[in-house]
Amino acid sequence: MSPTDLPTDAAPADAPAVQPLLTVRGLRKSFGSSLVLESIDLTVGRGQVLALIGPSGSGKTTILRCLNGLELADGGTITIGGEVSVDFGTAPVRKELTALRDRSAMVFQNYNLFPHKTVLENVIEGPIIVQGRPRAEATEQALTLLDRVGLAEKQGAYPFELSGGQQQRVGIVRALALRPQLLLFDEPTSSLDPELVGDVLRLIKELAVEGWTMVIVTHELEFAREVATEVAFVDGGTIVEHGDPKQLLRNPTQERTRQFLHRLLFPF
Repeated sequence: MSPTDLPTDAAPADAPAVQPLLTVRGLRKSFGSSLVLESIDLTVGRGQVLALIGPSGSGKTTILRCLNGLELADGGTITIGGEVSVDFGTAPVRKELTALRDRSAMVFQNYNLFPHKTVLENVIEGPIIVQGRPRAEATEQALTLLDRVGLAEKQGAYPFELSGGQQQRVGIVRALALRPQLLLFDEPTSSLDPELVGDVLRLIKELAVEGWTMVIVTHELEFAREVATEVAFVDGGTIVEHGDPKQLLRNPTQERTRQFLHRLLFPF
């Protein structure tokens, strides 16, 4: 998929983002008596990449799931593209949530491919069933995307016949096939063997260069430094600090961020 194949509102790769694509204000989420997210504020410009880093259980994945409507927040607002705005404090209706989901697509940590469907069937499922697009159109697009990631010959294979890296690339293609405004990645390399990580990261870097707007939960600090336009450190359900990746990852202002980065870089 070249830059000319991007969604119509995606920013060109060589143009600065001039307005936000994603705006989150006061996002809150609890599971029972456990507070998971406390007043999360985020802004991601068109064509920008936000990397979320932080310890396990800090709320990073819950943020993604709320952005995609997979979890219902308890309060706050999410606005995508200036067109769809969901206020979770007023019990959003099904139509609002559907509109939110239509504008984003998630790439999961554990692939989440349908095991009983072929690679091609996995990719065309969303465009046909969810978006109502013609099968011929969805299939043509799917084959083009699979060819781009080197998996055209695997279109008839089932997930169990693929390596982890191949499954994750199918997961990315499945997300791209929905033509979303916003791509969400939840630790896309954490389930991969080390030798397979590079192919997936290179593909995500290509998408960043092409101008896709992305929010990525990752523990790959060098990847975040190279690809992200902004990094946010999440801990205890709050954003402790955020800023330019090179500055934050080299010289964070908050002691909690410094502790986390030190433990990640020097685990023993």
